[in-house]
Order: sequence, then C-alpha cells, then structure tokens
Amino acid sequence: MSATATHSFVLEHAPAEPAAAERHFLSKLAFETDPADVHEDLRRGHGGIVVVDTRSPQAFALCHVPGAINLPTRTISPETTASLPRGQVIVTYCWGPGCNGSTKAAARLAALGFRVKEMIGGIGYWRKEGLPVEGTSPDDASLYA
Repeated sequence: MSATATHSFVLEHAPAEPAAAERHFLSKLAFETDPADVHEDLRRGHGGIVVVDTRSPQAFALCHVPGAINLPTRTISPETTASLPRGQVIVTYCWGPGCNGSTKAAARLAALGFRVKEMIGGIGYWRKEGLPVEGTSPDDASLYA
C-alpha cells in the first residue's frame, strides 16, 4: 500500500449528515436485533417477544435457541401462524448471515400482519457468543441439517 495514495474507498461516497445517519440507523434497528439482546430478554423473562427458528425441523431438533418455535420459512401461512400471539414481536432467525430464510420469514409474517424483527447472525452467532442452546446435539450440531 502506498503512503501517497489519494483515493479513499471509504470516502468515495460522502458520509451522511449526523441527523440523517441517526434516522437511518434507528430505522435499521426497527427491523433487526442481535443474539445478545434476544438472550437478555429471554433471560429476564420479557414477555414481549416470541422467537421463531425458520430452519428445517431436522436442524431445529439438533440445536435451537431455548424456547424457540420451529416454523420453517416455506410453511408460513395463515394456518401455521394462527397460534402465534399478535400482541408480541416475532423474532426470526435461521443458521447465519449466509442464509436469508429468516428475512423471507419476517417478510411473510409481516404480510400476515405480525410485527417482526430479524435476529442478525442467526443460530451461528448465537453459538459463537456462547449462549445456551437446546436440542439433541447442541454442542456440535450442523446449523443447517
């Protein structure tokens, strides 16, 4: 890398003004949460969220967030969501950042009238943070069986 380089890839596009940046990041937080915050709400017994694992039943059986409900993305319908509480925020997750199953699930749930957030990082980052898991093979389970 040359010390005389004048082009900045970071500054190639001007940063937003602080007020616009604040609006953007607050808007982003309206749609997502992270494993640490979900874990803390579950640990405290906060009743405002329901965690939904959007992976296959096989992957869910091996390893999942404690208390999560398994609702694979492609099965989401008015019938399969009839028992979900409408007064709570549904938090979706899949195996990790390379999977958009939880994004698709969140969109489907929102279309059905649910308030939703996506847990970024999925079960992969949940496990990387050392948070507790349930299942038949929680410590070494494949994340996307």
